[in-house]
Amino acid sequence: MQGTVSGLVASYGYVVLFFLVGLESLGLPLPGETALVTAAAFAALGHLSIYGVVATAVAAAILGDNGGYWIGRTGGITLVRRYGRFLHLNEAHLERARHFFARHGPPTVFIGRFIALLRTWTAVLAGAARMPYGRFMLYNALGAVCWAGVVSALGYVFGRNLPRLEHYMGQASLAGALLVALVVGLVLGWRWFERNRTRLVTRTEHLRMFAAARFARGEYLGLHLTIGLAASLAGLWLFAAVTEDVIHHDPLTQFDLTLLDWLHAHATPTGYAVFNAISALGSPVTLTILALAVGLVLAARREWILLGGWLAAFAGGGLLDGVLKLVIRRPRPPYADAFLQHVSWSFPSGHAMGSLIGYGMLAYVLVLLWIHRRSAQIIVVLGAALLIVAIGLSRLYLGVHYFSDVVGGYAAGVLWLSACISGVEVARRWRRTA
Repeated sequence: MQGTVSGLVASYGYVVLFFLVGLESLGLPLPGETALVTAAAFAALGHLSIYGVVATAVAAAILGDNGGYWIGRTGGITLVRRYGRFLHLNEAHLERARHFFARHGPPTVFIGRFIALLRTWTAVLAGAARMPYGRFMLYNALGAVCWAGVVSALGYVFGRNLPRLEHYMGQASLAGALLVALVVGLVLGWRWFERNRTRLVTRTEHLRMFAAARFARGEYLGLHLTIGLAASLAGLWLFAAVTEDVIHHDPLTQFDLTLLDWLHAHATPTGYAVFNAISALGSPVTLTILALAVGLVLAARREWILLGGWLAAFAGGGLLDGVLKLVIRRPRPPYADAFLQHVSWSFPSGHAMGSLIGYGMLAYVLVLLWIHRRSAQIIVVLGAALLIVAIGLSRLYLGVHYFSDVVGGYAAGVLWLSACISGVEVARRWRRTA
């Protein structure tokens, strides 16, 4: 746009300047200010007269604003009635504009000349609001003279660096428009708040009561569901972030290789034996035995809701692990062959996911049914957490998984575990209130 305006001004000078400034003032979104800066820069280079540039801009601005004023004054109501619904305008808005221009019309007309968007629409709005013509004409002429003088002076002084000047003028004009929009928005927002204060207070109180219920321990769909939802969202976000890094080979995968090589370089036979034993605690065989044993105990105690959640956790976790591995299809690390007889896909770590779900559910069942002392409950939860972390570390030490595999397994495990526990809690509380 700047190159086009510069070419037109260089070729046709005052005529192009007059039409661009005049039509912009009339209400058309054209680059009048850019044309004025360009013309003043050409005057500095000796191609135009600076006095002629200023006079042309002043005349075009005044005539254009007068045209816009009378368009708004004679056709404002008709335009609002015919097209106002498309812009969410009605006669009530026009009445407010009349009151605004009655109180703040002169400074608005004067300052509006220096601000983008307002420069285009101020005259039309002043006419539609039926601002007295004499007052409009006075401040419009003063604004046109000051605007043309200031902008022309800037263009003349910095005429040898025209592109940078046009850029800064555009930024300043846009900043002014945003500032005006912010002030207007704050004023309108405050007025709306004053009119709706009572209703907002009532709704705020309802929202406070709803939030309090979500964190009440004994409330149906309360604290357990809130924590479960938060944990599920956190697990989903972490899993999505890690998966994206793995698929696109982002820096996390470089860390995977660095850590794997470092662990392999410092591994010892004793370490392999210890971590191989720890890893076995998260194997599918061990977790299957745990699932059946605890499931039989829950069935004997007729804890049917807990039994359903327990079986869903293990079955759903295994299914989720298999599906994710088939979807991602990440190859195993090069050191995996030494410990795996049947090599499968690497991401996410089934041991990490399965141990978090299995031992997390075990801690939940123990705390819920048998362990009621707070200190003992904390020991059980911490013990389960340490075992889960140790199993994840064992997979790294043995070289059968990358770091991102383990983190991805934990994230998916948190997602499914929180969903299962939340489901059990909701079912238990629903049965109590039924």
